[in-house]
Amino acid sequence: MSQYTRSLAPNALKDKVIVLTGGANGIGAALVEYACENGAYVCFGDLAVEAGKEVAMKVNPSDSSPPRAVFVQTDVTNYESVLKLFDTAMDTYGRIDHAVAGAGITEIGNIFDPALTMESIRQPPTTKVLDVNLNGCLYVARIASVYLRQNRPQETLDDRSITLISSIAGFKESPGLFVYQAAKHGVLGLMRALRLYLCAPAHDIRVNAICPWMTQTAMVKGVQDAWYKAGLPVNSPLDVGKVIAAVLGDEGLNGASMYVEGGRAWEIEKNLDRLESQWLGEEPSQSLARGQAVLGSGMDWTK
Repeated sequence: MSQYTRSLAPNALKDKVIVLTGGANGIGAALVEYACENGAYVCFGDLAVEAGKEVAMKVNPSDSSPPRAVFVQTDVTNYESVLKLFDTAMDTYGRIDHAVAGAGITEIGNIFDPALTMESIRQPPTTKVLDVNLNGCLYVARIASVYLRQNRPQETLDDRSITLISSIAGFKESPGLFVYQAAKHGVLGLMRALRLYLCAPAHDIRVNAICPWMTQTAMVKGVQDAWYKAGLPVNSPLDVGKVIAAVLGDEGLNGASMYVEGGRAWEIEKNLDRLESQWLGEEPSQSLARGQAVLGSGMDWTK
């Protein structure tokens, strides 16, 4: 993998408008604060109302007009709720430059519990983890693909981007996180499906993904003691927030997946492509490349 050493360039986010889901706690809250410190305006949504209001109050100067940050109670599993978040950003700031799909929850129960019986298996498992972690990203990306094109100066085509938050579980096995891992794989799949499609002239929007490893949030309480004992690297929420901010400000970056470990980031997509002939084989790799060229940006699938 290639280490991504770029930090947020001075003024890269100055006066930019960011819409973020999942901004009340953890990585999202750290990103709200860091982006605002670097001159951005942030409209962020979460179900944790009190925590969200506290974050907004923390970053808003009393004389700020428009406000540096706006909090909106948002349920990412509800399409209308996500629309309301984007509408609030448009009403407040007049445009949106970047969207970050950051809302996420961890595994709920064990859908493969060995204690399941012929009777209990008849009860379907909850879909909440999929709804939040995958459908929530899909909703944000779909809405952002339209809202980011609004009020955009045609003579300059100001930079616009969508960043999807996946996980180490998006590409590396995570035993026990069955639904969570499936959802996070889906997030990377969504980014890969969009990176050629949305960068085409019809949209001209960059799409990237972030894949944090162990990060100090409420999600990791069950394993953090053993992790620290093993002396393994750990991200702080701000570590990941800084990588996300750098990706938002990197106008040349599209279709990347950033693995974040111990505050450092590595881009994984280029080496997957570069080494494809080795892990897939030379002949099928060449055939696959020809097929991908025929498919192009994917505009013809739904004709």
